[in-house]
Amino acid sequence: MSWLTLDEWCEENYPGKKPSHQTLMRWARNGNLYPPAEKHGREYRVKPETIYIQTNSMRASKQLIKTHAEKFKASSFMEKVINDTARKI
Repeated sequence: MSWLTLDEWCEENYPGKKPSHQTLMRWARNGNLYPPAEKHGREYRVKPETIYIQTNSMRASKQLIKTHAEKFKASSFMEKVINDTARKI
C-alpha cells in the first residue's frame, strides 16, 4: 500500500485552485479526511482513495461517501456513524 503526502494528494484531487498546506494540515488534524491521515515522522500521509469530509455537515458527508463508494469500502463502524445507528455513550 502506498501513502501520499498531503501535497501529493492535493495535486491529484484539486486540479484547479488548491488548498494551502496549512489547510491540508488542519484537515488532517481535525479528522476531515477519510480514511484518516496518519502522521509518519513529521508529516501526515494519506491513502490515495482518501476523500475530504465536512465534519459539521452529516448530509454532505453521507453524499460524499455514496459518491466515492467505489473508491473504498467503509468500515462497519463508519457505516454506523454515517447511518446514525452508532450507539450513543
